[in-house]
Amino acid sequence: MVTSSGARRAGTAILWFRRDLRLSDHPALSAASSRFERVVPLYVWDPHLIGPSGANRLSFLSGCVDALGASLGGRLVIRSGPPSRTIPEVARHIGAEAVVVTRDFGPYGTRRDTEVSAALGEGTELIALDSPYAVSPGSLLTTGGSPFQVFTPFARAWRTHGWDAPMRRPRLGCLDRAGLHDQVPRLPAAAAASLPEPGEGAAHRRLDTFLRAGAAGYRHERDRPDMDRTSRLSPYLRFGCLHPRQVLDRLEAGRPGHDTFATELCWREFYADVLHHRPDAARRAYRPEWRAFPVDTGRGADERLEAWRNGRTGYPIVDAGMRQLRHEGWMHNRVRMIVASFLVKDLHVDWGRGARWFMEQLVDGDLASNQLNWQWVAGSGTDAAPFFRVFNPVTQGRKFDPDGAYVRRWVPELASVDSTVVHEPWKAGDTLFDSVDYPPPIVDHAVEREEALARYRRVAR
Repeated sequence: MVTSSGARRAGTAILWFRRDLRLSDHPALSAASSRFERVVPLYVWDPHLIGPSGANRLSFLSGCVDALGASLGGRLVIRSGPPSRTIPEVARHIGAEAVVVTRDFGPYGTRRDTEVSAALGEGTELIALDSPYAVSPGSLLTTGGSPFQVFTPFARAWRTHGWDAPMRRPRLGCLDRAGLHDQVPRLPAAAAASLPEPGEGAAHRRLDTFLRAGAAGYRHERDRPDMDRTSRLSPYLRFGCLHPRQVLDRLEAGRPGHDTFATELCWREFYADVLHHRPDAARRAYRPEWRAFPVDTGRGADERLEAWRNGRTGYPIVDAGMRQLRHEGWMHNRVRMIVASFLVKDLHVDWGRGARWFMEQLVDGDLASNQLNWQWVAGSGTDAAPFFRVFNPVTQGRKFDPDGAYVRRWVPELASVDSTVVHEPWKAGDTLFDSVDYPPPIVDHAVEREEALARYRRVAR
């Protein structure tokens, strides 16, 4: 049975690390170390999660697991296999009385933990504490007792609810490998050329850098992909190398950039809450009426999808974003919205196909944030308005990359194009396409915008 408490006792417990790959501000670790004489720290490579994760995320995750193992002085046990089999095997081998975890609120994580608890049987308790969020999913309800479906009232309730202060790192003298050997799977090599430095230490260094150099101007500069003003904390939050409490604790209320960043953290928690209540939204439209929305299929749609994936659409800001994704396993948030809108509303490809590509490529790929942000762009999610918002890739490029620095970095074919036309290079003249290998626009945005709106109106009636 999954429980959230337990009396102090002697004996042995397993601390099963999942999305909490750190030692500081770790309530499950603190509880296990205070309640049990011996604690075996364990990480399990779950084949169910390895399959859809993508090489970039697996490579970063592997580095985070290695960093955690190093910080534990080599006492982290690594196993591979379905948790419902692997966890009970380890528990029986060492005579564990409990398995202590950070509670998982995701669709698969909830089901997995129920299966593990049942497989442990009598005598071994699954103790679930805390969560990867400042305010755990399911904690907030409207005055009518229903889940929030709109962000702004959720954000007010979230701030009113508040969160605990970060906990100190506990003493680790009770940690013990218990003579267990490791079972490490063979993982694919990262596809991206450059990934963030993994681990808890790197997460805190990244936070320090952001607070020192980016947070003050975050409100006004976060939408500029040509400027390094975003936090780049998302991969660390994804795997719990850093808890959002630790970030919120260092933000100063009343400072515009800090308040704006706290709101961005709240968006992450809002979507986790939405998915907790509606796990089906990971795979299909949140609003049922949008499940019949007409999308293009067949060879033509497949070819347009491939051009989008490879950064060969002829729209520089879109292509720059898609190439950054391939190179870094990450993309600037404003550009994520631009490229998503282009796929769904210019190319008329189903949002789910774009969401799957992002999850394959992103180091920070998080099911709730990824799927529900894609639904926000597509217009099928919690917000009833965004289907009218069709991002113009030229206008977006001019506004948020005014000198074309971001485009020139990721689309070097356009390095010599004047900034006045870098976001619409077809205006540079036909000789440009004779001298560089860059495609003309794959579609006419003005035409496809009208087509997208016509389709949305038919569904919205």
